[in-house]
Amino acid sequence: MSEVISAEQPATRRPWLVLAIMCIGFFMSLLDGSIVNVAVPTLIDSLDASYDQVLWVVDGYLLVFSVLLITTGRLGDIHGYRRLYVIGIIAFTVASALCGLAGSPAQLLAARALQGLGGALLFPQVISSILTIFPPRQRGRAFGLFGTIVGFAPVVGPVLGGFVLAHLSWRWIFFINVPIGIVTAVLALTFTPAMRSGRTHRLDLVGVALATAGLSGVVFGLIEGERYHWGTIAGPIGIPSVLGAGVALLVLFVLWQHRQREEPLMPLALFGARNFAVGNWVGFVFQLGMIGIMFVLVLYLQMARGYSALETGLVVLPHAVLTAAGSAYAGRLSDRFGGKYVLMAGMTLLAIGLLVLVAMIRPTSGVWSLLPGLTIIGIASGATFAPLQQATMDGVDPRLAGAASGVSSTTRQIGGVLGTAVLGVLLSAHLSSTLRGEAEKRAGRLPEALRARFVDDSAAAGQRFRPLPVPDGLSPAATRLYERLTEDAFAAGFAGAMRTILVGCAVVLVVATGFCSLFGPRHGKPAAESARKRRAGTASRE
Repeated sequence: MSEVISAEQPATRRPWLVLAIMCIGFFMSLLDGSIVNVAVPTLIDSLDASYDQVLWVVDGYLLVFSVLLITTGRLGDIHGYRRLYVIGIIAFTVASALCGLAGSPAQLLAARALQGLGGALLFPQVISSILTIFPPRQRGRAFGLFGTIVGFAPVVGPVLGGFVLAHLSWRWIFFINVPIGIVTAVLALTFTPAMRSGRTHRLDLVGVALATAGLSGVVFGLIEGERYHWGTIAGPIGIPSVLGAGVALLVLFVLWQHRQREEPLMPLALFGARNFAVGNWVGFVFQLGMIGIMFVLVLYLQMARGYSALETGLVVLPHAVLTAAGSAYAGRLSDRFGGKYVLMAGMTLLAIGLLVLVAMIRPTSGVWSLLPGLTIIGIASGATFAPLQQATMDGVDPRLAGAASGVSSTTRQIGGVLGTAVLGVLLSAHLSSTLRGEAEKRAGRLPEALRARFVDDSAAAGQRFRPLPVPDGLSPAATRLYERLTEDAFAAGFAGAMRTILVGCAVVLVVATGFCSLFGPRHGKPAAESARKRRAGTASRE
């Protein structure tokens, strides 16, 4: 512990190289959250798995990743950001190899859970390192790179996954991570400084148990709620009781943290910083609304318009490119003007883009009709990720960087999971209603004996987000007519439901924009100077 590391006495003279290395692992962890989605049918056939088993291969990663972020963020404060990052990369790489070698659904699920652990270990260390290796005047640009990956990786996942499946085995979706992970770990050990607080910490094990159990209950309940129709899982255990137990454990966790004055897992002093408290609310509400954009758009393109997963990915790829470019530029603007105002402008533009998209959506809308709205949304998305992260972390004591990044990341993950669950319920309910209405308009073109069946089948399609198959035993002419009317009704009903949902998302984003006005003034040189005096000697090489 010989060399002081702080924002004023930087940990490295090559901070951008260090950040680029850390962002490789960050990119892989986000990519693997979405890349498996396109492989679901292939996994069902190759592993002789049920649909529910394969869904858990997707959801198990998200569950483990989400519930551990608070703990792994704090572990970075205790053991060092580089050390946790490298451990995370190694775990993620080993897990990727095991995923590729899996011979059964159970083996693949276990390997995916280990992947989630690796992703959770490395993820918070990126944000913590930005606070440590960059002075305040450069953090906007650094968070711009962070925002670029946040916006780009989830969209690239389905495109890359579709390409791999078209030319290679599904196993290469995972194997491709192995050489990248090995190289990244070597680069991190070679070029990344070892950063941690100079004082001795201990881990709040009771806090870890309460936070992990509570978040597991909440995240599991939200992910699985729709599958169990928000009712009974087994015996007396149901989704409401799981959610209730999770919330109760999180309340106990907060009370426990209030008692832990010296070494809490989640220092409540973080929320004494106005920007951090406001930023977590904004991040939660923002993610709640933002998640709906791609959720309903992807369903619309695939289910209502008949696009393949790869074609859908290519349609939204320009949006991702604009988000990536916008994030880099928004980071520079945040350094100059402060994240608050850039963030408010970005969220306002995002709501406008949604309304433009709503105005252009029709049952037969093609890519060119959606392009104006998607262009605005892409630019606006780029103007939100980096400023939001910068504004949230502005004024956070670097000694608590790991805890702060873990809490803020968890808050957004929960917002995203809750948004997906709520949107799934609302979209299904509204879709069933609109589909029934659209089917009733078209039922008169069918023989009278088929009309009631057609209306009921169309309404039931809202529960599955896809048209039901044509009944057996019809003549070829009746089959073609039934199929065409079913597709027309579904496309029209989905377009109507989608417009309503996107208007709701726009309203949520306007609410988040209003919360942004609560951000305090930007911390400038005086804050940095006082922080320097407080932190002198507290950050050093391992």
